[in-house]
Amino acid sequence: MPELPEVETIKRELEKTVLGKKITGVKINNSKVIKQPGTASFVKNIKNARINNILRKGKLLILELSSGKSLAVHLRMTGQLVYPGDCKRSRVSFKLSGNKWLDFNDSRLLGELRLLGDWRQLKFVKNLGPEPFDLTLDEFKHMLAGRKTKIKPLLMDQTFISGVGNLYAAEALFRAKIHPGRPARSLSGKDKARLFRAVIVVLREAIKYKGSSLDQYVQLSNKPGDYVKYHKVYARAGKPCLICKTPVKRTTLGGRGTYFCPQCQK
Repeated sequence: MPELPEVETIKRELEKTVLGKKITGVKINNSKVIKQPGTASFVKNIKNARINNILRKGKLLILELSSGKSLAVHLRMTGQLVYPGDCKRSRVSFKLSGNKWLDFNDSRLLGELRLLGDWRQLKFVKNLGPEPFDLTLDEFKHMLAGRKTKIKPLLMDQTFISGVGNLYAAEALFRAKIHPGRPARSLSGKDKARLFRAVIVVLREAIKYKGSSLDQYVQLSNKPGDYVKYHKVYARAGKPCLICKTPVKRTTLGGRGTYFCPQCQK
């Protein structure tokens, strides 16, 4: 699933390419991805609206429109936004001023499009934890205090901290030298400080390299992100640790595959 760096990359690219453009038409090839409102109302209320602002909240993209409504885009596992698109593989395409299309692709129909008055009232948004970049170290330490949950699933919990998923949680824990199965409350002050710095560094690096293209994520230009080449442990099971040469292991935590070095991460 695209995580904070991938969604932030698309947000920044949208700001450069479609901000200020008018939505002059909509082509719907599969309406299942439109969750709110009904298809006819969706088309009626989005046509001729101008894109006034583009935001990201956690893993959610929000296009605020001149009509007072917002288009909320949740990519989930396989969603893509491509501009300029060609409408050939899209589920929904938006024709913009200049006669170019913004395609929403989603091979598995897991993504969601919503046109609504106030995106902040979405239950998903209301339940989001703080953004990583908005936290201080002291706040992060306080959030971890007394938590019995294992640290890897906790980092992936969007109600705890927003935007961090399986990939970047694994990478941050490796850099912090913390085993993903440790209870959060077992972390020392130094552990928490290392982890906080690792989360921020990993996310910033991933944004710098336009995200990680491991499955179907692509940049807005339809090009892959380059951060895969900088992964330390994710998807490297059986390969030697880049620090100590011990084979990287894969286990399951919170129902997700987890990669770690049994020697470096304690």
